[in-house]
Amino acid sequence: MQVAIVSTNGINVDEHFGRAERFLIYKISGDNQTLLAVKVSGQLSEGDRSHEFNGDKFSEIADILSGCERVYCTRIGEQPAEELKKIGIEPVIDEGPIEKITV
Repeated sequence: MQVAIVSTNGINVDEHFGRAERFLIYKISGDNQTLLAVKVSGQLSEGDRSHEFNGDKFSEIADILSGCERVYCTRIGEQPAEELKKIGIEPVIDEGPIEKITV
């Protein structure tokens, strides 16, 4: 299974989806993780918490996540989570070591 992970340090799931500046793309099989790519993005959330959803920016991020079945992050807004589900990507709220993610 191919997944995207939001991580600032490459070791842990440790960031909010909307604040992600990059996505680590992994192939996970059982308890084996293989890093496939690091894809840089701009942040979806710009400004305060009451910001409007940026559909254009989300589309750019959706392109980056193409081929992924899940995205692991510490938090995600309601609308981005729903938009991910519409394109077949399951948002997973998680925090901690990437090496402990299994499918």
